[in-house]
Amino acid sequence: MKALTIHRPTEAAVVDIPVPDPGPTDILVKVAACGICGTDVHIYRGEYLGEYPVIPGHEFAGEVTAVGERVDRIRVGDRVAIEPNVACDNCYNCLNNRQNFCLNWQAVGVTRPGGMAEYVVAPEKAAFDIGSLSFEEAAFVEPLSCVVHGIERAEVHLGDRIAILGAGPIGLLLLQAARGRGASDITVLERQPARLDLARAYGARLCISDLGGLTPSGYDVVIDATGAPEVMAQTVGLARGGGTVLLFGVPPRGSTLMLDAFTIFEKGLTLRSSFTSLRNSYQAIALLQSGAVAVRDLVSHRLPLEHFDKGVAMIEQGLDGVKKVLMVP
Repeated sequence: MKALTIHRPTEAAVVDIPVPDPGPTDILVKVAACGICGTDVHIYRGEYLGEYPVIPGHEFAGEVTAVGERVDRIRVGDRVAIEPNVACDNCYNCLNNRQNFCLNWQAVGVTRPGGMAEYVVAPEKAAFDIGSLSFEEAAFVEPLSCVVHGIERAEVHLGDRIAILGAGPIGLLLLQAARGRGASDITVLERQPARLDLARAYGARLCISDLGGLTPSGYDVVIDATGAPEVMAQTVGLARGGGTVLLFGVPPRGSTLMLDAFTIFEKGLTLRSSFTSLRNSYQAIALLQSGAVAVRDLVSHRLPLEHFDKGVAMIEQGLDGVKKVLMVP
């Protein structure tokens, strides 16, 4: 099979390797669509977890073509999405329902071979039936599950005023999830006009392209979806007294965030971050199947594995019109 392999930071190539065999509790998935995530870009740049060489890709869906002898829930022919985080279920954190902080954590596409290949092996417990969802829609199950967890962490309430900084695919998912949670007034900050158009279509009341257009101390919840430390630093000035800041975007590894300590104290702010998801895949699938969260318009490009570097470049350059880039093995 063909697989995109990152051999070392900034060096990636499509190689021919044997189709893997599933273990006793694993399944083999023929990948139909796999999104490029910011985490994949960080791995490509050598800024995030993982060891090299690695086959990236943790946002993917496809059809099951083989199963291990001890697999009993998933069958050959099932259409599935994969929750990439693999917890041991037996460490201190797992036994306290903090599986996303498993002390033996692994992840498909990060520490295990991922979905930027024609076939990938995953544990049965990581697979979720997608029903009639298209494979492209189902490729959003993983990022949406992370968004669901983030919105739960932010404790969005009915009638909340929210500012979302960044309207990439994650920001647009956060917008829809926050509206579903009952937020009444959402302001979105984004430089790309095409993304702002989508934010308006998804229900943002105000869409702006400059930080100066945001209201100081004007929001119950401020969510950073950029991962840019210089933008993240503005969040505490935007939250109201007693408000909440959610740092959701993934910053470069080793970067420093400078926050106004007195502002945090004076306002009595709650600062939270959100790491991956916490078994939110069923919720994500339900939101997609019901239409409560729409993702079809988030796909802007479909590329073969050989054009991974092109996809990364488009994302990093922030070209207008670029939203979710899907790899199609």
